Amino acid sequence: MPAVERSAGTRPLFRLAGEGLAMTDGVEPPELTADRILTLDDDRFTTDSVALVTGAGSGIGRASAVALAENGLAVAATDVDEEGLAGTTEKAEKLDVDGEIHEIAGDLTDDEAVRRIVDEAAELGDLRYVANVAGLQHISPLPEFPMEKYDLMHDVMLRAPFLIAKLAMPHIRETEDGVGAIGNMCSIHGHTATQDKAGYITSKFGLRGLTKSIAAEGDGTLRAFTVSTGYVKTPLVTDQIPDTAEERGITEQEVVEDVMLGESQVKEMMEPVDVANLFTLGFSKYGQHLDGEDLTWAGGHLSTYE
Repeated sequence: MPAVERSAGTRPLFRLAGEGLAMTDGVEPPELTADRILTLDDDRFTTDSVALVTGAGSGIGRASAVALAENGLAVAATDVDEEGLAGTTEKAEKLDVDGEIHEIAGDLTDDEAVRRIVDEAAELGDLRYVANVAGLQHISPLPEFPMEKYDLMHDVMLRAPFLIAKLAMPHIRETEDGVGAIGNMCSIHGHTATQDKAGYITSKFGLRGLTKSIAAEGDGTLRAFTVSTGYVKTPLVTDQIPDTAEERGITEQEVVEDVMLGESQVKEMMEPVDVANLFTLGFSKYGQHLDGEDLTWAGGHLSTYE
């Protein structure tokens, strides 16, 4: 899915580099390197175990797919963007990961495609883990919010995770020990609201409810958790900068400094691999007591004020 719905035309974006933010004509994504990937000792982290990752063609999804493969898992990487998936495989091969990446192209807004994705993932081994990462953004005041955009966001970020959980839970229960976890990519916008993002916020609040529902039915061995971060250095975030500036009548620099990082104590955005590492931790034996809860990694954004 596209990271953000925007009007045509080129506008300068911020490049997140070095000591801070610099203006450039494009986005230079952070480099995913092996030394940044958290690796954990877990007997279930082998190629006999499958992790399904959505949105795996870029950003956090790509980093999560590569990180889980580096931890020895067989990763079913899915995205509507086949070229992006190929790039994820290429990155994993470049890093010589211990596990495997299996590309499964599919559209999360198509129920039959979702069923096929889960079926193909389960054919790779014991489907134990799901990372629902795919997402998109649209910036608009609520009275003007296009319902077709809302429906698309809801379908990708809430309905698809619901259906994937419905289909994946029986596979997790059928493993020899019934142990597994479903991790859902949430956001600080699943805890608090800001203006002009009603569609995104509504989906993320719903995702937390879905996660708690999975946990309530998982009997402690089939766990569920959400990951809520502040702004991460991905196209989903950087592409929002011009639109937010236009909606609020402020400069792009003010969007970054005041809107995105203004309430955070840590004045630096996370990188996709930092989020990927949280999924690894949550899926591992070290996340045994993480069930129905949220891994809130927001640099003090939600818990402190000046």
